[in-house]
Amino acid sequence: MVAEGRQRIDKWLFFSRAVKSRSLAAKLVVAGRVRINRDKAAQASDLVKPGDVLTITLDRRIFVWKVLGAGARRGPAEEARTLYEDMSPPPTPKGDALPDAIPALREAGSGRPTKKERRQTDRLLDED
Repeated sequence: MVAEGRQRIDKWLFFSRAVKSRSLAAKLVVAGRVRINRDKAAQASDLVKPGDVLTITLDRRIFVWKVLGAGARRGPAEEARTLYEDMSPPPTPKGDALPDAIPALREAGSGRPTKKERRQTDRLLDED
């Protein structure tokens, strides 16, 4: 039995339109990309309540949302925005991009990367 005002984190993420499906929300939680009040959410069945602060990492961006209420359905975006207060830091300007976001430079005319070079590039990018 779920206490009044509490909701599973995977359902809440789905209802707030943070992710496109509930299974993606569960994968996000299991991957350790969601924190509830600075503690990593261990499983998709962890409960959130109004007042909790969620830290969500999606696509190299960090979202900090304060839970304002539990959702009843996945409705339109306007309805979803009533579930949270956005306390996220402002995004970095494009000129201040991270140094690892700069693509590797190749000499002009050197052709396509070899299999070995491609694997090295993949390893470099997957070290996040």
